[in-house]
Amino acid sequence: MLRILGSTNPLRRGPNRREVMRIGALGAIPLSLPQWYSLEELRAASGLGPKPLERAKRILLLYLQGAASQFETWDPKPNAVEDIRGKWGAIPTSVPGIFIGEKLPKLARVMDRMAIVRSMTHQHNNHSNLYTLSGFPTLDFTSETNPRDSRHHPFFGSVLDYLAEQQAPQETPDVPRNIGLPFPFSAHSPVFQRAGPYGAFLGSGYDPVWTEFDGQATRKVARVSFFDRLSDVEVEDPYLGITKESRLRIPNDIRLGSELTLDRLDKRRSLLEQFNDEHKRLAESVAVKALDRYRTMAYSLITSGKVREALDVDLEPMPLRESYGMTLFGQATLTGRRLLEAGCPLVSVFWDEYKVVNTAWDTHFDHFSRLDNELLPAFDAAVSTLLLDLEDRGMLDTTLVMCLTEHGRTPRISQTDRGGGRDHWSQCYSVMLAGAGIKPGIVVGESDSQGAYVKDRPVSPEDILATMYHLKGIDPATTIPDRLNRPVRLVETGRPIAELLA
Repeated sequence: MLRILGSTNPLRRGPNRREVMRIGALGAIPLSLPQWYSLEELRAASGLGPKPLERAKRILLLYLQGAASQFETWDPKPNAVEDIRGKWGAIPTSVPGIFIGEKLPKLARVMDRMAIVRSMTHQHNNHSNLYTLSGFPTLDFTSETNPRDSRHHPFFGSVLDYLAEQQAPQETPDVPRNIGLPFPFSAHSPVFQRAGPYGAFLGSGYDPVWTEFDGQATRKVARVSFFDRLSDVEVEDPYLGITKESRLRIPNDIRLGSELTLDRLDKRRSLLEQFNDEHKRLAESVAVKALDRYRTMAYSLITSGKVREALDVDLEPMPLRESYGMTLFGQATLTGRRLLEAGCPLVSVFWDEYKVVNTAWDTHFDHFSRLDNELLPAFDAAVSTLLLDLEDRGMLDTTLVMCLTEHGRTPRISQTDRGGGRDHWSQCYSVMLAGAGIKPGIVVGESDSQGAYVKDRPVSPEDILATMYHLKGIDPATTIPDRLNRPVRLVETGRPIAELLA
């Protein structure tokens, strides 16, 4: 039971941390505590950190699956020995004294719009997507490759969707609150279905609404097949280039249960409404709630023109499309900006592995050639254009851009006969944030001279998520109910990163 105005302990003169946590469990519900301290005083007394801001009206997540190398992006080491620093050096940015990888010249020019964290660290070194996206690590690799493991915690986008729904339970938004681009996570992986961006114990009704890619790749490349004795596999990869006619779209066969599709939804809707009594009897079932929620969302999605219009990138000038880059990541990032404008509060763009594992940013093989010819140019174009585009539209101050990856790459380059590579390394890596409430033109934290370990100000994925919740005006100590209706904190130990806050 939540006790706000009193205590069963006659010796207690004020709230302890546990009671403050219970108060936090009310989430975004307004509280009045005239008999006690102000809410700010409660938080200070409990050590829960600063009062949440409400700066981020929208969030755009850019997720580099596979683990992007810190050395060739945000934290180059030009003075290290060659098998640590790699083939390239560092270049100055628009902020004096801050250098980034020399293959990111466009991003270097907009350093004054973003912040870099160079001291990310954790102990989960094998594609910890779930930890990065939920704040709760998986227990083993089997769990990491099982998106529906019952032990998982929900994706932060699913949490934001859930909390928004609690505030307005009768409201069905014209645009879904949680959209994923360009296709379902791991949908084109031949081996692993990776955990991460799912509703977990909130129910599958809180999964992102995924688009699908309808288009043609313009480039073919030989990929190293890790599970086929390192032989080459030819792949037409849309992340390398797509035709201008290529699109992201609402799937025609989006399924509402085991057999119901959107094409049949309208005919069924009136029939479903005749079963209100039975629906009420089953309403407490998580599975039924998820199905009902998904049906409602899907009906809204197909009958509203806002999403379809936002997905139509032909409405953008061709020079702007080309500035983002005619790649799947570039055009998905542009589409993400359009969906934010249409009213979606959270869009996630995933640069995911395609057809062959150990691709995307998982550069165990051909590390430098892949970075030089594929990854860095497309990344540089899309993200630099995005920041300037948001700024030009007056959206950057209210849009939180989070460029995350699950860990980094090893300091030393592995010597292989397939072009050399960097392997997994979670002891120290980097991420980038920009926009709403983020102090621009700064670096938080520092790695050692070899980029191997944190030298100053360690930051965890939980801290990044706590900062995000803080900027959304949500207390990171808020709780949500798990499958057994037990309260679970949004993040267990993370705290907002004060140095990042403007």
